Amino acid sequence: MMQQSFSSAIGILRQQPWSLWWVQARRLTRIEIRRNLFTRRAWWIYFLAFIPAVIILLHLVFDPHAGLAMGDDTEVLAGVVQLYYVRLGIFFGCLGIFSRLIRGEMIERSLHYYLLSPVRREVILLSKFFAGAVSAVLLFGIAVLADFVLMYAGYGAAGRDFMMHGPGLGQIEAYLLIVVLGCLGYGSIFLLLSLMFRNPMPGAMLLLGWEAINPVMPSLLQKFSVASYLRHLMPVSVPAEGVFALLTVETEPVSAWVAVLGLLALIALVLTYTCYRMRRLEIRYTTE
Repeated sequence: MMQQSFSSAIGILRQQPWSLWWVQARRLTRIEIRRNLFTRRAWWIYFLAFIPAVIILLHLVFDPHAGLAMGDDTEVLAGVVQLYYVRLGIFFGCLGIFSRLIRGEMIERSLHYYLLSPVRREVILLSKFFAGAVSAVLLFGIAVLADFVLMYAGYGAAGRDFMMHGPGLGQIEAYLLIVVLGCLGYGSIFLLLSLMFRNPMPGAMLLLGWEAINPVMPSLLQKFSVASYLRHLMPVSVPAEGVFALLTVETEPVSAWVAVLGLLALIALVLTYTCYRMRRLEIRYTTE
């Protein structure tokens, strides 16, 4: 009985027009990437991504490594990634990119052109999500790479050896993985919020508060956080200091592959429910 049901499911999957969906998804993705990256409204996302690189460049030009060793700069870079990009930069950047993919077009009264076209709603949604993810990963990935290069450029040959042949190569790979997973994780949540609420901002602020207090929560609750998974992938730890250190609950270290798989499972779950919401989406422009 189970084998027959499995064979039937395989037969249904083979009958689906996968090639048509693939062509539609590629075209929609190209359109959305251009809209995400090459419009004037995206300037503030560029600002969020590259402001640390500008600050590091100014220090490199006017105050090159005053009293700092390479190990100190390594900790500074880890703090920039963990405390700025994960907590603020990627968070608000993804909020700006993904919240407008659906809700923004509903406000502009242009989403119905997609919905009236002969394209499955799931294809529309996943294409928009992939385009938003590519846009966010490109911006923040290039920004983190620029931070990394500028941080060690002032050390000359020693800095180049650290980046290309030393532990720096493994560190930048970990940082880029954190950027990719952070964009996918926060992006999927903000895309869902834009479908559930007319104004996703209150939900985003609640999520920001949860991410902020998550380190002081019990270890079980810490698993329901994007930042908690990314924290396990950090190649250089940034310990909490002051009063916040007294409130932080130390959890058992988790291997990198467990953190990656756990976050990917969360993303898949959120996207599945988002597709369900997209199938039942109704637009009433008079109430938007």
